[in-house]
Order: sequence, then C-alpha cells, then structure tokens
Amino acid sequence: MGEKGKRVPGLSPLVGKRNPDWLEPMQDWSGCPAVERLPGKVSGTWLFKDTRVPVVALFQNLEDGATVNDFLEWFPGVTREQVGAVLKHAGESPAIR
Repeated sequence: MGEKGKRVPGLSPLVGKRNPDWLEPMQDWSGCPAVERLPGKVSGTWLFKDTRVPVVALFQNLEDGATVNDFLEWFPGVTREQVGAVLKHAGESPAIR
C-alpha cells in the first residue's frame, strides 16, 4: 500500500488479510486465451499472456476501487482485450472447489 492507503500499482500484499471472496475458491483459467501459466515464471501463477502481470492483480486493483483504465495505465503490457477476456471468463466460469 502506498500513501494514504492507496494501492501501489503492482503491489498487492495479502499478508495478514483475509483472502477476498474472488480468491477462494480459485477460478480455472485454463480456458481463457488471454492468460498463461508457465512453470518458473512468477512462481507458476496465472499471468496475462506475454507479461509478468498476475491475473489476480486485476481483481485486487478493481476491488480497491481502480478502474480498468487505471489498471491499463499502471500495467502497460496488458491490453484492453486481455482484460475484457479475463473479466468475461471470470463471469462465465464456475469456480473450482
């Protein structure tokens, strides 16, 4: 967190916090073409394709009040199309239990 409780782009620590509802249970992102998961790249977490930006960063920032435009400004490697595909997939996919 940055000044006055504002989120610092790219930093979203969950240490000491209850995991938000969208983290538990986790989504199955394997059917979303806008993301990838590669062993050895950012600890194998789901990332926006061709970036090192975790998918979870989008949801953390949106939950904290950021807009999609904010997110795209803070993470210039991520495209609007990728964000749209992730949000669509999240809305259509059942969570893994």
